[in-house]
Amino acid sequence: MSKHRFGFGTVLIAALALIPAASAIAAPTGCDPLDARSCLLPYPSNFNTVAQKGSETGLRLNFKVGQFPTNVHGKSAFPPDLNRNDGFSPGTNILTFVPGLDLTQSGAAPITDIARYADANAPIVVIDATTGKRQPIWAELDTNPDAIAETDGQMLMIHPAKNFTEGHRYIVALRNLKNGAGATIPAAAAFASLRDGKPIASVKGRASSYTSIFATLGKAKISRNSLYLAWDFTVASRRNLSERVLSMRDSSFAAIGDKNLADKKVSGKSPGFTITKVTDFTAGDNPKIAREVEGTIDAPCYIGKGCAAGGTMNYLTPKKGIFSSIPKQQGRMKAYFMCRIPRSALTSPARPSLYGHGLLGTADEIQAGNVSDMASEHNMIFCATPEIGMAEDDVPNAINLLGDMSKFGSMADRMQQGLLNELLLGRAMISPSGFTTNAAFKSAAVTPTSPKPMIDTSQLYYDSNSQGAILGGALTAISPDFTRAVLGVAGMNYSMLLPRSTDFGTYEIIFKPAYTSRLERILLLSVIQNLWDRGETDGYAQHVTNSPLPNTPKHQVLLHVALGDHQVAQVSAENEARTIGAVGRTPVYDTTVYEGSGARTADRTPLWGIPTLSSSNAGGSGIVIWDAGPCRTVNGAATIFATCLASDPFKAAGGSGNPMAPTADLTPTLGVDPHGLPRATPAARQQKSDFLKPNGRIIDSCPASSPCHTSAWGYPGG
Repeated sequence: MSKHRFGFGTVLIAALALIPAASAIAAPTGCDPLDARSCLLPYPSNFNTVAQKGSETGLRLNFKVGQFPTNVHGKSAFPPDLNRNDGFSPGTNILTFVPGLDLTQSGAAPITDIARYADANAPIVVIDATTGKRQPIWAELDTNPDAIAETDGQMLMIHPAKNFTEGHRYIVALRNLKNGAGATIPAAAAFASLRDGKPIASVKGRASSYTSIFATLGKAKISRNSLYLAWDFTVASRRNLSERVLSMRDSSFAAIGDKNLADKKVSGKSPGFTITKVTDFTAGDNPKIAREVEGTIDAPCYIGKGCAAGGTMNYLTPKKGIFSSIPKQQGRMKAYFMCRIPRSALTSPARPSLYGHGLLGTADEIQAGNVSDMASEHNMIFCATPEIGMAEDDVPNAINLLGDMSKFGSMADRMQQGLLNELLLGRAMISPSGFTTNAAFKSAAVTPTSPKPMIDTSQLYYDSNSQGAILGGALTAISPDFTRAVLGVAGMNYSMLLPRSTDFGTYEIIFKPAYTSRLERILLLSVIQNLWDRGETDGYAQHVTNSPLPNTPKHQVLLHVALGDHQVAQVSAENEARTIGAVGRTPVYDTTVYEGSGARTADRTPLWGIPTLSSSNAGGSGIVIWDAGPCRTVNGAATIFATCLASDPFKAAGGSGNPMAPTADLTPTLGVDPHGLPRATPAARQQKSDFLKPNGRIIDSCPASSPCHTSAWGYPGG
């Protein structure tokens, strides 16, 4: 998740001294007897909910402190704000432990053949209890070496191929599961007693709730006698996922005179701003960028500690009978910003775009060469503000919460403040009383006696990469001012994405010693996704495009994906594409068998479940896979295909290219990371520019009948 300037490693080294070597174990209380492997399994489950008057689902989460693993200091990882949710994450990982399970022998739908979820005899089925339909899913066992080394074996992980529907109840059914010898695995005693109508004491109180579960499964033609395990869970409501940031947005924009944010009209006045520094470049200094402007945006603050890292929200007292989480304003803050103005804007007003930075990064990532190229080639002004919550200033807090996950709410809360700051920066860029009134954003190149604005304020856009894309889907869903966004090397759902990312190794330096069990770490990531959803695309994906949030216009999105990305898992982008209703550019992959490298995908159906891009749907949202090519090395003057080596040795040997991503939940390590290559490709930038226009379209900038290749595809060391 690209890092331009990244202080995480430096601060982390100092923090290691604070971590003891041993782990404490809390006595479990309130555990679900259906899966004795962990107190939180099976996950998610309505076992961990309670009736709540006034919530949209009629429920709220009801976890107990003692259910959670403890860190090395013996402190429970339970984050208190979790129980303000009225259901589980729409992108939730479904987790349980099945001793001896062999998914191939069982016939479960793998990541490479998702269509098998619909097989009549599919062993793993997830049913939407509202519609009676099956949910597209794929399943895997945790194949990380740490998971394999643990005494009881690997955890079963079931992933939605598109997000679960908000507010709906789902039933998970596991049936006819097989071990490595092909023998059927018997159900554990607790569930077998429910299934067979003779509940034992530990589950007797749940017999009535299982009447509905078994009836729904019966209608879906799933035999009760075939079941190894079944349970239900409820997905959080739209209101619960988005009400915090929407209330912050609506009150902040109302305060500057704009209450109708769905009309796509800029009303009222600009947010307050201060210009603190203006740097002009000569053509010799910088042939692409003419000016750099720095300053601050005045923003309402909804986080304690003056909106500093580690602060959390306080909530207004809800009306009687209404379960809500509306944050209180806690003062104001000055949000730093940087803008970069291309030389072309000196004579012709440029299109304005917000830019989202990489993992735990900084606003000055807009100084990167690819952003300057995009600005110069396509006359665009980029402005960025730190995506606080997951910006460089948050590194100490990130380190702190990796060792104590009970504090994770502080990251999620500040991420929402970061989204608000970006919205206010965008409004200042296009408001008649905003940036264009200031000399820093005017040029005298054409009319020396009467400088003219360098920003075309008719429309705002959003262009981002990596973390900026993961958070950018959430920003897009709540934006009143830009309706077209490009999310570069995109993905969503950190709990599924991070264990497949090379960046996770850095996190694990603290996370792993603090919580020594791999199962516990995967469980904790899945649980905190309920909080992460408040600030990243996973919690907003159903409203990014054509099902807008209240008081919000519709949006269109272009996803750019790097084949085999080492940092943002390609599968997470494909799940996002299905959820937002994107179409896919074809052909997707080369099928040629290269020396030392097979065809460029293991998928039975490339971009399964995603309609094909055509002239009739090019005005909507889409996904384009960019391929940096198979591994190559230099042999004299020639470039030859080669077997991929570990990243650093291969690159040092003058090689480039990468294989497809692992199909298991493993970190890609072979070849050269293609993460930064789509944005470095002129054809990809042209496609972005064509999309980021009024009535823009997805224009195919790749050769006809060929997959899209990055500029590095044909060159060693690219």
